[in-house]
Order: sequence, then C-alpha cells, then structure tokens
Amino acid sequence: MNIQEFFRKMTSGHFWGNILAMLALVILLCLGVKYGIDWYTNHGEVVVVPNVLHKDFKEAEDILDGLDLNIEVNDTGYVKSLPPNCVLEQSIVAGEKVKPGRIIFVTINATSTPTIALPDVIDNSSYREAAVKLRAMGFKLGSPQYIPGEKDWVYGIICKGKQLSTGARVSIEDVLTIQVGDGRLNENDSINYTEPEFEYYYEDEEEEEEPVEVTSETPAPSTPEGGATTTTEKPSASATKPATPSANKPSAPSANKPATPSANKSSAPAGKPAPAN
Repeated sequence: MNIQEFFRKMTSGHFWGNILAMLALVILLCLGVKYGIDWYTNHGEVVVVPNVLHKDFKEAEDILDGLDLNIEVNDTGYVKSLPPNCVLEQSIVAGEKVKPGRIIFVTINATSTPTIALPDVIDNSSYREAAVKLRAMGFKLGSPQYIPGEKDWVYGIICKGKQLSTGARVSIEDVLTIQVGDGRLNENDSINYTEPEFEYYYEDEEEEEEPVEVTSETPAPSTPEGGATTTTEKPSASATKPATPSANKPSAPSANKPATPSANKSSAPAGKPAPAN
C-alpha cells in the first residue's frame, strides 16, 4: 500500500461514518448510566423514618407501608410492663432519612415469659454456689427449705410445688425454692459401719535356751614351731540348765548338828591299851 491509497481510505466516507457511530454509542452509554442509576437508586428521594416504638406490630407495619418502607422482625424480648407483640426496638432510629423501600428491622415483645433450662446444681453443689449461679442466669429465688442432710448441700429444687430436674425449662417469673441440708441425719438413712480388721498376734511360750558354745583362746606352751593351740570348752550341764531356786528347799544343817560319838572307835594311839570300862 502506497501513500496515495492510505490517504484515500482515510478521507473516505465509510471510515468517518464508523468513527461517528462509535462516538455516538459512547455518549449514549454515559447518559444511560447517569440517568439510569439515578432512577434505580431513587436519587433525590428520601423518607423520614417514623417512631414505631411501643406500638403494636400490625400498627407499625401499616405506618411503614404507607411510607414505602418495609418491616421485618429479627428478635424477640420480654418486658413485663408492655403488652405482647409491641415493638421494643427498631434498627433505624426515628428521624433518619432513608431511601424508599428500605427495610426496618424491629424487636417485638414476646407473647409469653421466656424460659431457661435449669443447670446441673442438684446434688452437685453447695447452697451458696447454686444460688449465685441461678441468680446470674436470671432465676428468682425464694427462701431455702431446710431438710435433714449434709449441711448446706443442695438436695433438690421446687417450683410451684413440683420437684425439678436438671434441664427442665423454667419461666424467669417463677420463684424457685432450694432444698438445703440442715446438718441433721435423717432417721430413714442407714449407716454402713465397717469394722476395721485387726491382726492378733499371740506370744509363744517361753522359749528354751539354746546351748551356747563358748570358745576361748588360751596361750599354750610354746612349741618348737612357736604356734598356739585353741581349746574349745563344751558348756557344762550346770551352765545350760537354768538355776533352780533354792529358797523353798531347806539346807542340811551342818554347823549346828552335834557330832555323833563313835563307840567302837578309839582315838588312843596305836600300841597303847585302851582303858577298862
């Protein structure tokens, strides 16, 4: 392609027609976006949010529908002094300016008192621990009822004359009575007494004395080798035999008994005749 053909195509009507068509399309898109977004978002249109607090839900719904606003319930609460199904809270405060069609989330008052599950405090905690835990959860407690049992131990919970168990649903408006032990033993309770086991040892009779072997080393006369001999003495019968008490056995008189004279014997010297009788 030479220069003449290039300028001829640049100056042709078909080329400039395409350029103008593209410019027109871009302008139309910009205008469409500008005015289309304003129309879609209700640009320049605002609605003041009314105050629907403490109004019945049906009444609040009618008021918001008249202002092209929507209403939805996202939570429930409980206020004893207010009627059921009245609006307790609204997500956008009154006086705020919003677009038409905005959703207002509200919290309404419950038709019945809420209930709470009873925790595991029966026969599992003392009175002080149970009372603190129940009050923290929102329960109402009355005066405790004392029954025979371990002192200050929780044995049961009563509500409206009925015994409650762990996990029971109880209204926060009901008053609970805790059964607490007073430290006295119930007459129906039984005591299991286990006698301790003792081992008895009997002393044996007096044991006989065993013979004692006495070994003494005495120096022996010197021998040619210069050694020493060892003599082993066996215990005598008197050493091994226990001494017999002699207190009750009378001793034979010796000094006080006179000597008996011998009639047949003479003390004269031999060879000398005996005197005549």
